[in-house]
Amino acid sequence: QVQLVESGGGLVQPGGSLRLSCTTSQKIFNVDTVGWYRQAPGKQREWVVSMTVVTSTYYADSVKGRFTISRDSGKSTVYLQMNNLKPEDTAVYYCFHRTNGEDYWGQGTQVTVSS
Repeated sequence: QVQLVESGGGLVQPGGSLRLSCTTSQKIFNVDTVGWYRQAPGKQREWVVSMTVVTSTYYADSVKGRFTISRDSGKSTVYLQMNNLKPEDTAVYYCFHRTNGEDYWGQGTQVTVSS
Protein backbone atom coordinates (compact mmCIF):
# COMPACT_ATOMS: atom_id res chain seq x y z
CA GLN A 1 0.00 0.00 0.00
CA VAL A 2 1.44 3.34 -1.08
CA GLN A 3 0.91 6.14 1.41
CA LEU A 4 1.07 9.84 0.69
CA VAL A 5 1.37 12.63 3.24
CA GLU A 6 0.70 16.24 2.31
CA SER A 7 1.65 19.39 4.15
CA GLY A 8 2.00 23.10 3.60
CA GLY A 9 -1.58 24.28 3.44
CA GLY A 10 -2.85 27.26 5.34
CA LEU A 11 -4.43 30.68 5.21
CA VAL A 12 -2.96 33.24 2.83
CA GLN A 13 -4.07 36.62 1.50
CA PRO A 14 -4.93 37.11 -2.17
CA GLY A 15 -1.75 37.55 -4.17
CA GLY A 16 0.25 35.51 -1.69
CA SER A 17 2.12 32.24 -2.11
CA LEU A 18 2.17 28.79 -0.58
CA ARG A 19 4.18 25.66 -1.25
CA LEU A 20 2.54 22.30 -0.75
CA SER A 21 4.57 19.15 -0.20
CA CYS A 22 3.58 15.54 -0.76
CA THR A 23 5.80 12.66 0.29
CA THR A 24 5.03 9.20 -1.05
CA SER A 25 6.12 5.96 0.60
CA GLN A 26 7.16 4.45 -2.73
CA LYS A 27 9.87 5.65 -5.04
CA ILE A 28 8.61 7.75 -7.93
CA PHE A 29 9.67 5.90 -11.06
CA ASN A 30 10.17 7.67 -14.36
CA VAL A 31 7.03 6.08 -15.80
CA ASP A 32 4.85 7.10 -12.88
CA THR A 33 2.53 10.08 -12.82
CA VAL A 34 2.24 12.43 -9.88
CA GLY A 35 0.12 15.50 -9.45
CA TRP A 36 -2.57 17.36 -7.59
CA TYR A 37 -6.32 17.71 -7.54
CA ARG A 38 -8.40 20.07 -5.45
CA GLN A 39 -11.93 20.20 -4.13
CA ALA A 40 -13.71 23.37 -3.15
CA PRO A 41 -16.73 23.34 -0.83
CA GLY A 42 -19.81 22.14 -2.64
CA LYS A 43 -17.89 21.33 -5.82
CA GLN A 44 -16.51 18.23 -7.47
CA ARG A 45 -12.87 17.35 -7.25
CA GLU A 46 -10.94 19.24 -9.93
CA TRP A 47 -7.71 18.28 -11.63
CA VAL A 48 -4.89 20.82 -11.16
CA VAL A 49 -1.66 19.39 -12.53
CA SER A 50 -0.05 16.13 -13.66
CA MET A 51 3.61 15.34 -14.18
CA THR A 52 5.19 12.29 -15.74
CA VAL A 53 8.97 12.42 -15.69
CA VAL A 54 9.51 10.86 -19.09
CA THR A 55 6.84 12.82 -20.92
CA SER A 56 5.62 16.20 -19.78
CA THR A 57 3.74 18.32 -17.33
CA TYR A 58 0.20 19.55 -17.77
CA TYR A 59 -1.61 22.28 -15.90
CA ALA A 60 -5.25 23.25 -15.71
CA ASP A 61 -5.87 26.56 -17.46
CA SER A 62 -7.04 28.08 -14.19
CA VAL A 63 -3.59 27.70 -12.60
CA LYS A 64 -1.25 27.90 -15.61
CA GLY A 65 1.44 30.48 -15.08
CA ARG A 66 0.80 30.66 -11.32
CA PHE A 67 1.39 27.10 -10.08
CA THR A 68 4.52 25.02 -10.59
CA ILE A 69 4.98 21.34 -9.82
CA SER A 70 8.39 19.91 -9.06
CA ARG A 71 9.84 16.67 -7.77
CA ASP A 72 12.67 15.67 -5.49
CA SER A 73 13.24 12.10 -6.61
CA GLY A 74 15.72 11.41 -3.85
CA LYS A 75 13.05 12.10 -1.24
CA SER A 76 10.05 10.85 -3.23
CA THR A 77 8.51 14.23 -2.62
CA VAL A 78 6.40 16.32 -4.93
CA TYR A 79 5.95 20.05 -4.47
CA LEU A 80 3.32 22.47 -5.68
CA GLN A 81 4.47 26.08 -5.64
CA MET A 82 1.41 28.31 -5.77
CA ASN A 83 1.90 32.01 -6.51
CA ASN A 84 -0.51 34.89 -6.98
CA LEU A 85 -3.20 32.97 -5.15
CA LYS A 86 -6.82 33.94 -5.66
CA PRO A 87 -9.90 33.37 -3.49
CA GLU A 88 -11.13 30.85 -6.05
CA ASP A 89 -8.05 28.71 -5.31
CA THR A 90 -9.55 27.97 -1.89
CA ALA A 91 -9.94 24.20 -1.64
CA VAL A 92 -8.64 21.02 -0.11
CA TYR A 93 -5.64 19.96 -2.20
CA TYR A 94 -4.95 16.26 -2.74
CA CYS A 95 -1.81 14.81 -4.22
CA PHE A 96 -1.79 11.54 -6.12
CA HIS A 97 0.77 8.99 -7.24
CA ARG A 98 -0.09 6.73 -10.15
CA THR A 99 2.13 3.67 -10.21
CA ASN A 100 1.73 0.12 -11.51
CA GLY A 101 -1.72 1.00 -12.81
CA GLU A 102 -3.04 2.11 -9.43
CA ASP A 103 -3.84 5.57 -8.09
CA TYR A 104 -2.93 6.46 -4.53
CA TRP A 105 -4.09 9.60 -2.73
CA GLY A 106 -3.07 11.74 0.17
CA GLN A 107 -5.43 12.86 2.91
CA GLY A 108 -5.62 16.42 1.64
CA THR A 109 -4.43 19.76 2.92
CA GLN A 110 -6.60 22.87 3.22
CA VAL A 111 -5.69 26.03 1.35
CA THR A 112 -7.70 29.14 2.14
CA VAL A 113 -7.17 32.37 0.25
CA SER A 114 -8.88 35.26 1.98
CA SER A 115 -8.25 38.77 3.15
